[in-house]
Amino acid sequence: MEKTSQLPSFSEALRFWLKLGFVSFGGPAGQIAIMHQEIVDNRRWISERRFLHALNFCMVLPGPEAQQLATYIGWLMHGVRGGIAAGALFVLPSLFILIGLSWIYIAFGHVPMVAALLYGIKPAVTAIVAHAAYRIGSRVLKKPALWAIAILAFAAIFALKAPFPLIVLIAALLGVIGGKLIPAQFQGAKSAHGSSDATDEINDEIVGLAHIQFRWSRLITITVIGLSLWLVPMLVLFQNYGWTGMPTQIGWFFTKAALLTLGGAYAVLPYIYQGVVEHYAWLSPTQLIDGLALGESTPGPLIMLVAFVGFVGAYLQGLFGADSLFWAGAFGASLATWFTFLPSFLFIFIGAPLIEMTHNELKFTAPLTAITAAVVGVIINLLLFFAYHVFWKTGFSGTFDWAAAGVSLLMAVLLFHCKRTVIEVILLAMTIGLAIYGISYFTL
Repeated sequence: MEKTSQLPSFSEALRFWLKLGFVSFGGPAGQIAIMHQEIVDNRRWISERRFLHALNFCMVLPGPEAQQLATYIGWLMHGVRGGIAAGALFVLPSLFILIGLSWIYIAFGHVPMVAALLYGIKPAVTAIVAHAAYRIGSRVLKKPALWAIAILAFAAIFALKAPFPLIVLIAALLGVIGGKLIPAQFQGAKSAHGSSDATDEINDEIVGLAHIQFRWSRLITITVIGLSLWLVPMLVLFQNYGWTGMPTQIGWFFTKAALLTLGGAYAVLPYIYQGVVEHYAWLSPTQLIDGLALGESTPGPLIMLVAFVGFVGAYLQGLFGADSLFWAGAFGASLATWFTFLPSFLFIFIGAPLIEMTHNELKFTAPLTAITAAVVGVIINLLLFFAYHVFWKTGFSGTFDWAAAGVSLLMAVLLFHCKRTVIEVILLAMTIGLAIYGISYFTL
């Protein structure tokens, strides 16, 4: 007889979410696959139908969909405390790992072994970004109108240096107009994660739980608490550092970034680049690429790149003085993480009870489809940016790095043709980086 669903105890779920936080490699697709296999297939805590319903909701939200899905499932099983535990443990291991790696990078980045690892990883990241553009584009760009939006978005950010929020706004407006005039051109894309039998008949204990029932009083309470958790830290930062102070601007900038993360972390990377490199000058272009390389090689959502940005920026600014550089960096990383992920929790705790009122399948609206199409063009611009800085380290007037290009091409073959995972590609690239530096060392 097939095992029916049985909700775990809170402590049992807590152990699972902690483990997931340390093994969640592979980007959102890999992370969602791990959750599906463990929660639906192996442990049978929730049904396939309910898992897909939650996933569809998370896919139309700004923010990291895998982290939000973990938060949603934790909330389903154990209410708000379950959602906080699942979402926080999905992020915290990555935060602590990235604080350590960021410190090693900024303090010892010129040590030959560290430089060798980064030399291999950066070309791999270029291939990974190319693969991300292909993966999203193949899922979304099914109609000529969507291709046109992607091309216009690329031209706007590449040639006109248009800010990412403006591109998102214009794409949404085009989606609204196009959805009315030519609706067939703006039909939403299907989930990239696939599905099995949506009529799964697992006995679902969740249906009768009180916390999933929608109540206005609960919605108002959560909204007030959530806004307070944003406003109070911002007021404290403003009082201590002023509006233009770096900590206050970290809070403000990453709040905006969190609300613009439609289409995954790669979609918001151009906005982060425009902000932290061009506007604030907290990091150099090379440092941002290095941060993405570290983010790709650690568990957790890729948007945890923000922790690296916060650490390196605050470290270099010396917020707490020359004797406390590490603690300044840790403070910056924690701030960036807090303001990036707080909206994700609020979206789930506010929206999930509304979504649970109906189990009709959610579909992408025309504006969201148009935004996702624009994201493809923006990611291609990001790819060119990475390729330029990786293959021509001193600009077009310098020499072309054939070794880096070869590594990138090899990683692309492994991703596109051999279907290898991101973590496998990163590990191989690190090994190649060490080998190239070793050969260079012994031939000098």
